[in-house]
Amino acid sequence: MDPKAHRRAAILTTCTLIVASLACRSSGSPEPVDDARLVAADRDSANWLTYGRTYSEQRFSPLRQINDSTVPQLGLVWSHELPTTRGVEATPIVLDGVIYTTSTWSVVYAYDAINGRQLWTYDPVVDRSRARTICCDAVNRGLALYGSKLYLATLDGRLVAIDARTGRPVWDVKTIDQSQPYAITDAPRIAKGRVLVGNAGAEFGVRGYVSAYDAETGTLAWRVFTVPGNPAAGFESKALEAASKTWHGEYWKAGGGGTAWDGIVYDPDLDLVFFGTGNGTAWYRDLRSPGGGDNLYLASILAVHAQTGEYAWHYQVTPGDNWDFDATQPLVLADLALDGQPRKVIMQASKNGFFYVLDRATGKLLSATPFVDGITWASRIDSVTGRPVESPSAYAGMKAVLVSPDPEGAHNWQPMAFDAAAGVMYLGARHNTLRVHAPNALWVNDVSNRNMGDDPRYEGELDTRAAAAPAPRGELVAWSVANRRANWRVALPVSQSGGVLATAGNLVFQGRGDGLFTAYRATDGVALWSFDAGTGIMAAPVTYLARGAQYVTLMVGWGGTQGLVNPPNMGPVKPGFGRILTLAIGGTTKLAPTPYGHPAPPVPAIKLDTTPAAVREGEFLYRTYCRFCHGRNVVAGPVPDLRYATADVHKQFESIVLGGARKTLGMPSFDDKLNSAQVRAIQAYVLSRAAAPVPRPR
Repeated sequence: MDPKAHRRAAILTTCTLIVASLACRSSGSPEPVDDARLVAADRDSANWLTYGRTYSEQRFSPLRQINDSTVPQLGLVWSHELPTTRGVEATPIVLDGVIYTTSTWSVVYAYDAINGRQLWTYDPVVDRSRARTICCDAVNRGLALYGSKLYLATLDGRLVAIDARTGRPVWDVKTIDQSQPYAITDAPRIAKGRVLVGNAGAEFGVRGYVSAYDAETGTLAWRVFTVPGNPAAGFESKALEAASKTWHGEYWKAGGGGTAWDGIVYDPDLDLVFFGTGNGTAWYRDLRSPGGGDNLYLASILAVHAQTGEYAWHYQVTPGDNWDFDATQPLVLADLALDGQPRKVIMQASKNGFFYVLDRATGKLLSATPFVDGITWASRIDSVTGRPVESPSAYAGMKAVLVSPDPEGAHNWQPMAFDAAAGVMYLGARHNTLRVHAPNALWVNDVSNRNMGDDPRYEGELDTRAAAAPAPRGELVAWSVANRRANWRVALPVSQSGGVLATAGNLVFQGRGDGLFTAYRATDGVALWSFDAGTGIMAAPVTYLARGAQYVTLMVGWGGTQGLVNPPNMGPVKPGFGRILTLAIGGTTKLAPTPYGHPAPPVPAIKLDTTPAAVREGEFLYRTYCRFCHGRNVVAGPVPDLRYATADVHKQFESIVLGGARKTLGMPSFDDKLNSAQVRAIQAYVLSRAAAPVPRPR
């Protein structure tokens, strides 16, 4: 980061903290949250103490003041605009009348839960020049709470302890090697005085791991790697030594992948930590592990002992993953009666389209059932071996194949909600999705760029086949776990929407990409109430009590992969400025969202002397380096849509792309990848897209 910008941010943070400290002195201090209080969080209906409300992460609230009869009276009480148009994914923490939450670039906010008064903000001053090696936007999913401290995992890989009363940092430790393309987007978790955190970066080439830090001092307690390293250096555990036998070639040179970028839970009864792992580097098994193999522990659910990190068990959801089928989706714990037997289970609605139920003490597969239609990569999960029966059409070695679900998955990171009494999981799902998977025989490991191993020559085929296929469609699903079927499904106008909250008021809340926040009757899925949040919604809402009244709070902001890569295929999504909303019965405040967007079709801002060959080269280079942030075909969501770039921007085009003129805004330099002629070719392609007909969302 530019040193002057860093100093300005530090001064701003200090000034904000001084004001916050004065404000908090009059509001009192929250009671410390100890292990006993976290274990009993299910009985604490007034607060929302952890990412998933309780250790089980069921996201079910016993509150019923807002219910299927009173919900039509729900209205806005207060809101705040956030200074971002990028993805907002956080689940707020609520403790004794104070809301703690995060936004893009890992910025933390504290609000009075009743009137919305901002108590403090903390900016960890993330190095925004690292934006090139962030998979899916500068998002953050929230905080952990323990004692009197909040714990923040920053995008650039630090774990920060923050005084909950004042917002002042207490300690700050690096959890990654910052010379490598790691990032962190997930919320930390707590396990008996330790803070658990994973990381991301498998799209670029890293080796995944999960770490546990002492909550008081920030000292590293243990670290568990998810894939084996170089055998010549020895293995950290017998589990990794065993895993190495499922890999081939010099897999460690590209890191391996398997990052645990979301989906960590803790069971205090078994004293086990569970987490899911992601895709490999590269995506394709024949590139990363010539000769095949299951490639443990990619795309797996692992259990380790909370005190030591020692391996307990694993279940590989997608052996030898070839399709970016991460197993990092939310994990939910429950005690259920299945087939007449009481079971301690862990559940996941996987990216790959199957709903998994495992015995969480042993990892034994209890059931795996499709929760969407149109799955083409596998016909079923064998109940005896626990392995998928892969379809012949799903894999062709180094040849391209068309597979469903696509890399966005049948279900992604968005939280689910589980009603244990009814035995029903409520989740967002995607159907009839597909992707051309094409490994690149010329792939070379490169941690400075997208390292997935895609063959860019198939980009056109991807666009053509996707345009000819049915559009992806989204649903809200009420999934009966014991019966292994949907009780009901609600069709949504967008293919992927936000996280879910369920309550004892017979309600299920979910936001959508078009900005509509809706309450459904839990028994039959009938929509009872809606509120236009003004911007697309990805995050999950929370609910709590303050001075006897029940409130619902929601973070709003469309981004992530959904907002950045291909918005035309997402349906009528609504990018815009992020915000926090709080609603209650009788709320009458009107929302006045900050205007966003372009009222007219784009027009090329300048004329550039170029050739068709240069435009074609620019298209190839754009797809290689630019589309992940600025959108396929230069149709962007929350980041600048380059079709609307002004003449002044075009004059600075080279200084921005090569000189890093806007690196402090999250646009780093590409001078190690591109030269002046190539930048000019990209510029020519961008201008050609500004002159092209505007594609209609479908």
